[in-house]
Amino acid sequence: MIKPTPNPPDTDPASPYESPDSKKFHDAAERALDHYLSPAARIMSSCNEPEAMYLANPKYNTESLLANASENLGSVTEMLSNFAATLDHAHRKTALGIAQVVMVAELAVNQALDHVELTP
Repeated sequence: MIKPTPNPPDTDPASPYESPDSKKFHDAAERALDHYLSPAARIMSSCNEPEAMYLANPKYNTESLLANASENLGSVTEMLSNFAATLDHAHRKTALGIAQVVMVAELAVNQALDHVELTP
């Protein structure tokens, strides 16, 4: 009788780590597995260092930062309003709702800006 599949290949029963360098192989394999299979551990360990790209310049004072945030929020409101004008009725309401939330944030930033004491 002919088998449609061949017999499985013979494998060497010896462990690949049973050699004088088995500790080195094992350590290298562990490092490789940790590197590729648990990247979250590496990301979590570097969470204490903020990404410089997203930091505000610490030399800016509070008034400048709030003024910039207010301008940005105003721009976002305008962009959302313009975008909402191009949408159909159901999606327009969603975009306008988001614009309203941004406007409320802009009002809060403007109020905080009014309370900032100017320093000479």
